[in-house]
Amino acid sequence: MIDVSKVASGLVLGTDGIWYGDTSEVVSYPSDGNQACFLLEDSSFWFKHRNACISAAVTAFPPKENGPIFDIGGGNGFVSVGLMKAGFEVGLVEPGPEGAANAKKRGVPTVICATIASAGFRSASLEAVGLFDVIEHVNEDVCFLESIRSLVKKGGRLYATVPAYSTLWSNEDRVAGHFRRYTRKEIGDKIERAGFKLDYATYIFKPLPLPILLFRSLPYRLGHRGSPDRNGGADHHRPGNSMASRMLRWVLDGETAKIASKEPIAFGGSCLLVASAA
Repeated sequence: MIDVSKVASGLVLGTDGIWYGDTSEVVSYPSDGNQACFLLEDSSFWFKHRNACISAAVTAFPPKENGPIFDIGGGNGFVSVGLMKAGFEVGLVEPGPEGAANAKKRGVPTVICATIASAGFRSASLEAVGLFDVIEHVNEDVCFLESIRSLVKKGGRLYATVPAYSTLWSNEDRVAGHFRRYTRKEIGDKIERAGFKLDYATYIFKPLPLPILLFRSLPYRLGHRGSPDRNGGADHHRPGNSMASRMLRWVLDGETAKIASKEPIAFGGSCLLVASAA
C-alpha cells in the first residue's frame, strides 16, 4: 500500500480508511455527478473502452520505476480499479466524499478525499499522475497543469484524457461543468507549456464524433437545450447486441490494439495523451 505520509502532509486518516483533507474548495462538477456515473460505469461501453485505452497506454508507457499512479479527480474509482487489474499500483484523489466512498467500496486501497491543494502534496513527490476527464473542468487549465507538474518527479509520467473538438460542444458539456473541449494539438501544446514533454497523443472513440454532432451539438446550437439528463444517458451507454453494436465493439477493440502498439488514431470523440515531466 502507498505510504501517504511520504507524499502528502495535509491529510488525516478517517475511521473508514479514507484519508481526508479540506474539501471546501469549489470544483466545476455537478454535485450528483459521481453517483450518476456510479450507476452507469460497470455496464457502460464508453467507460469500459476508456479504461481499456488508458490501461493500454499506461502499459505501453509505464510509470517511472513502476511507481504508483495518483488518479487525481478519480471519481468513483472505476479507472483506478481498471489500472489495478492491469497490474499497476494506484492512489485515488477525489474531492467529492460520495465518489471517495464509492472508490473505497470498489476496493481501491488508497483513497484520498481532498483537492491537490488541501492534500498538501509535496513538491516532486509523485512518480505518475492520471487526469482522466479532469482538465476540461478547470478554467485555468495551464495553471492547473503547471501545479501538477510541480508535484511530479523529473521523468515522471502524466496520463490524461479530455473530450475532443469544440465543434462537438453541447448541453451535456454545459451540465457536466466543462469549460472547453480540445483538439489533440491544443491539449498537447498546453501540456508542454506546463513543463511536460509529450510522449504520445491520440484520439479515441473514432465512431462517436458524427453521432455527437448530429444528436447533441446541432440541436444545442439550434436552441434545443433540453433538461439535464440525470441518468447520464443510460440507454446510449448500453448499445445492446445488434449488428451495429457488434461493429462498434470491433472498431473500438481496434483502437485499443493501436494504442498498445503506440500508433496514433487520426480522430475521435476524446483525446488520450502520455507525457513525461521535463
